[in-house]
Amino acid sequence: MNSKADVLIIGLGPAGAAAAAAAAAKGLSVIAIDRRHEIGVPVQCAEFIPLPLGTYAQCDGVIYQAIRGMKSYLPSGSMEDTAFPGLMIDRAAFDQALAQQARRYGAELWMNSRLNGLDHSCHRARIKTADGDATVDYRLLVAADGPHSAVAAALHLPELELVSTRQYTVPLTHEYADTDIWLSADYPGGYAWLFPKGKWANLGLGLDKRYADDMKAPLDALHKQLVAQDLVGEQIVYRTGGAIPVGGMREHLVVDNVLFTGDAAGLTHPITGAGISAAVLSGERAGQAAAAYLQGAQVGALADFEEDIRDQFEVTLNRAVERRRWLNQYWQTEAAQNDELHRKAWIAFPDYFVA
Repeated sequence: MNSKADVLIIGLGPAGAAAAAAAAAKGLSVIAIDRRHEIGVPVQCAEFIPLPLGTYAQCDGVIYQAIRGMKSYLPSGSMEDTAFPGLMIDRAAFDQALAQQARRYGAELWMNSRLNGLDHSCHRARIKTADGDATVDYRLLVAADGPHSAVAAALHLPELELVSTRQYTVPLTHEYADTDIWLSADYPGGYAWLFPKGKWANLGLGLDKRYADDMKAPLDALHKQLVAQDLVGEQIVYRTGGAIPVGGMREHLVVDNVLFTGDAAGLTHPITGAGISAAVLSGERAGQAAAAYLQGAQVGALADFEEDIRDQFEVTLNRAVERRRWLNQYWQTEAAQNDELHRKAWIAFPDYFVA
């Protein structure tokens, strides 16, 4: 099977779906592929978005609840309560709503399909689909295929620095409107979290496997602690996990006629792991840039895309990378149980923003 498209998008998470919708809305022919059988499944995130992203979450069934604030627990047990407004969403429903919008604009969505290789010099992708092998000739390609980007691998680009996550969905014993964060040497290179979503909560942790490789034991211990505090129940209804890029933005977001977005671009926050907002915004901007470039309206549209994304995210990401690398030298030392250390490396504390 041979197909042609103005824009080929690899990955139908928030970045890829937003790119597909933006490009198709401008009249471009778009093919977007995803290796999963169902968009958004399995869910591999804590499902929190900041309030401004709520405009993308208006479809029925997407929003679980509003979040009021964040409670950050330090190694000593002391807690800082800060305002942290946002929304908890059904991430699968969120991704599906974005993808449906792309389909309404005319984008073709190929599920259960994966990139098998790129003939980059002639702008051709080899795709393995449920119905057999296919090729797609494209004018521009958007890489929205996550932290283990197959596009980046095909272009022989460096792998991203990653941390691993593990998460349980557990019942809440009562209504809860805050996110809870635990900072501790028990979670080297990461932290633990509880994000409430109605009658349930996502309880998870992330860590750098260079310092510790057992994620189950510390997560089970935290779960047991919260059961004893009567905050959550013993039942675990869903288990998930994944990788989060923490090394900051790729050196180049545009490589010839390939645009990198979302996690594939390294836009996830290296301290918090937040990435949905950056994925949607970078994907949408990539789709707009593709249209401006391919329709001849803006010769420098691809360079402008990279400049815009860097202007929006680079300062924040670079600060987080610097804080992360500073903190890394203290893991597996006694200093990692020092409250002041974590105050300098977590966004809820003013110390984080002091040079």
